[in-house]
Amino acid sequence: MAQFEPHQTRIAAAGSLLYIAAEKRGGLFKPEEFLRKQPVSFPFLLDEDRQVTKRYGLYHRLGTDAFNIAHPATLVVDRKARLRFIYRGENQRDRAPLQEIFAALQEAGQ
Repeated sequence: MAQFEPHQTRIAAAGSLLYIAAEKRGGLFKPEEFLRKQPVSFPFLLDEDRQVTKRYGLYHRLGTDAFNIAHPATLVVDRKARLRFIYRGENQRDRAPLQEIFAALQEAGQ
């Protein structure tokens, strides 16, 4: 999320952004507490039952750095609800390069 916040204006010009966390309300991550301390500019949803995470092949049941969460991922969906870009991180620190995300946003907006 931190990588996107400085680019609010650019993202808003291309469309919108939605954060989704594979986390239960009141779970270990404590999303309410996190968002109170570090507010974000875009909507933040919880995938408590992991249905979205599983549908896109992002569910991460067990790994060296994760348990029962999602691989970090970035998806670009166009206005017709077509998936235009997906980046699935291999570990919890692996993120999509911003230049690839912005290129996908521009292409999706055409």
